[in-house]
Amino acid sequence: MNCPSKEIQKIITDLKAHLKAQHDAGLEWMRIPKENLNSLIMTGFSASIQNCNRCRLARSRNNIVFGEGNTNAKLMFIGESPGMEEDHSGRPFVGKSGMLLTRIIQAINLSREEVFITSVIKCRPPENRPPEPDEIAACEPFLIQQIEVIRPAIICTLGSVAAHTLLKTEKPITKLRGAFHEFSGIKVMPTFHPAYLLRNPKEKKLVWDDMQKIRDMYQRL
Repeated sequence: MNCPSKEIQKIITDLKAHLKAQHDAGLEWMRIPKENLNSLIMTGFSASIQNCNRCRLARSRNNIVFGEGNTNAKLMFIGESPGMEEDHSGRPFVGKSGMLLTRIIQAINLSREEVFITSVIKCRPPENRPPEPDEIAACEPFLIQQIEVIRPAIICTLGSVAAHTLLKTEKPITKLRGAFHEFSGIKVMPTFHPAYLLRNPKEKKLVWDDMQKIRDMYQRL
């Protein structure tokens, strides 16, 4: 696993230390249920990176798309980067590919509210071009820290960029999908990106095969 940048580690560490100090001081209003702690941490984390300028994408974005969903999720979806709709709304997967992802999640008897959805890149690349290696390197620490906070049991990577970033491989998505891989003790299922499925609807059957494997493992947790 790549280590998160020092500044991101410090943000999370300082927030946890502050909450613990308040709790130890006996402040009842600061006694946060364990299941709510991740939500508070992720809210603070998101706020802390809203002025990020680690790469050139900061110059053209409208919004940072941090991610959304259950911060205690057992299942996490990771895409490539925000599109135009996501850039304007600040939310992940809200365009046509997002609607398809929502239906895919519902097909395994879950909802968007029960999973966590994010992407490798938090800012939209111009004209929706693929992210450059240096942009991925600049944003990857944010993704790694999100995974560290949530600690899902299963990650589904959507498309080759997410799979390659997490698994540190250049194997094509056609060779990676269909089987679980591992990242820091977490099961990872690569599959096709919903945007690819909109262009190649015949591949939906392969994604359904992948999602059934995720569903079966999820139900065994």
